[in-house]
Amino acid sequence: MSDRPAPILGLHHVTAIASDAQANLDFHVGVLGLRLIKRTVNFDDPSAAHFYFADSTGSPGTVLTFFPWRHVKRGQRGSGETQATAFAIAPDSIGWWSERLSRLGVDLIETGERFADPFIAFEDPDGMRLELVASVSHSDLPQDDGSALPPLHAIRGFHSVTLAVAAVDATAALLRDTMGFVERESEGSRLRLTATSGPTTPARAIDLLSTPDAPPSKLGAGSVHHIAFRMADEADQVRWHAALSEHGVKSTRIVDRHYFRSLYFREPGGVIFEFATDLPGFAIDEPVDQLGHDLMLPAWLESRRDSIVAALPKVTLPAVKP
Repeated sequence: MSDRPAPILGLHHVTAIASDAQANLDFHVGVLGLRLIKRTVNFDDPSAAHFYFADSTGSPGTVLTFFPWRHVKRGQRGSGETQATAFAIAPDSIGWWSERLSRLGVDLIETGERFADPFIAFEDPDGMRLELVASVSHSDLPQDDGSALPPLHAIRGFHSVTLAVAAVDATAALLRDTMGFVERESEGSRLRLTATSGPTTPARAIDLLSTPDAPPSKLGAGSVHHIAFRMADEADQVRWHAALSEHGVKSTRIVDRHYFRSLYFREPGGVIFEFATDLPGFAIDEPVDQLGHDLMLPAWLESRRDSIVAALPKVTLPAVKP
């Protein structure tokens, strides 16, 4: 067996910070039509909830997660952060989504084209910038037939993330020379790199936005905490751990996150990267048709269930708004 790790397929998940747990659920389920596939806690801080939103089966590359921390201040935008998280939609769905968001009281903060693809941008209740990109290059992504929204228009996983960094070259070198991404195109101060996976794999693109004069960003509500890239399996993750070290990148030990295994490091621009395995996946502790219905805890936290439940915010799973 080769000691070289397999190519990175793209993003696994994006994890952000929220303030009000119910408002977070209401928006991402009720407005965007994402499925809550896991209701658990922050394993490093079990007093805080951890919500996972995704397609109807929790496929890697579709998963947006949140730590709702009550009373957290709103983050400050700047350099060294994930500035925008973009979802892929069908090429003809921009008008449908623009009308839907307007009808539900969500203001569009930007519309236009990027690399010839139409997009719309808006914010969630905490000010997290989200985008919907109608990309022909992503038209082969499978529809989510289990979505509560019309499958033709439902979100099809991530399209990309935009990283605001002071020195694009250093971050691009890590993505290209260490992680195997390919530089595709540039537009103004934006550089796009993509994973070498095929057209039916979501979340292949990483955009780097040059922000040399911006102040450092500050984490808070509305901020992305980290972005995670897909590893084929645990053996490949071990190979990636060694490969990072060989390239002079210092990462954490591999951590058990119950639904995947993770290691973390900070890229040169300051954004936290995670390498996460696809397996064991989100159906290891509840069936696919029941994902997100109950509070799930790993075995090492079960003895604390009563105190954990008492500390968590009381929330109700909303219906998808028509």
